This record gives sequence, structure tokens and C-alpha cells, in this order.
Amino acid sequence: MMEQLNWFALLTRSNFEQTVHTSIVNKKIEAFLPRIKRKSKRKDRSLMIEVPLFPGYLFVKSTFEPADQLNILKTTGAVRLLGNQTGPVPVPVSQIESLRILTSTNMDLVTGANILLKTGDLVMILEGPLAGVKGEFTRYKGKGRVVIKIDALGQYAGVEVQEENIEKISSLLS
Repeated sequence: MMEQLNWFALLTRSNFEQTVHTSIVNKKIEAFLPRIKRKSKRKDRSLMIEVPLFPGYLFVKSTFEPADQLNILKTTGAVRLLGNQTGPVPVPVSQIESLRILTSTNMDLVTGANILLKTGDLVMILEGPLAGVKGEFTRYKGKGRVVIKIDALGQYAGVEVQEENIEKISSLLS
């Protein structure tokens, strides 16, 4: 009897998402690296580039068997599977499907500094240690700081970030 496959979040070395994704797929293991198009930050050009939705992370399908997970972790650039004290925690299939839908649409991103945000607006953090994280705008804190509510594996956390480091995600999913 074959053990059930689950999705797991895999932490990678900085800027190794694509390398790890390619290596894991070459091992015949299903992997998903959600990417979005973003305008390049370079001043000398105005290109749309594809960047990971969650910098430093990708998703892999595996069993709970230590040998299967070790095969993933032996990949160059792989750091660890996200989890708790008892081991890696699976990511619900519904969340993976939502990410597939989100990344397949051409969602318009509007710079946060150019628009007044309302409580409940969906935003994405652009820079810093939480770059790529999506959350819900909660309130302005003053001095260019805003508070964002983030849902991480069913738990909510509030973070304070610079207003210019967030973008509003357009509610028009065209």
C-alpha cells in the first residue's frame, strides 16, 4: 500500500528557489513554485520579470516517510521542510489550488504609496524579510508605517511595515 502524498512548504537558500525546483522535478518529485510578474526595480530598464511569490519557499509533494523527505532535503539549496516540534506540517491542498489560481491570473498590483488603503484591503509586502507575503491592511500607524494582518497556516499575526514597501492587490480579477 502506497502512503498518501501531501504538500509541504520547503525553505530554500536565498535566490535558490528555481534551482531547487528544477532539481526536485528532475528527481521525479512533484513541486510547485508559485511565481508572479513584477516590474523590474532596475532604473535603466522597464521590464516585467517573473519572481517567486514567496521568496525562499516552494512546495513539494511527499509522504511522511523520513527517506522520502531526506531525498528532498539532500537537494542542493534545500534548507528544511516547514513544521513544528513533531515534524513537517502538510499544506492543505485547497491552499495549493488557491495559489495556482492566484498565480495564473494577471492581477494588477497598485503601489501602496499612491493610493489610500482601507481596512480589509488585500496587500502584498514587497521588500524586507516578509517580501512576497500577502495580508490584509489593518491601519495606518503614522510616520509612513502601516499594520498588516497576515494569515499563516490558520494563525493571524500583525506586522508593522513601511507603507512604500507594500502594494495593494487589485480586487478586479480580470
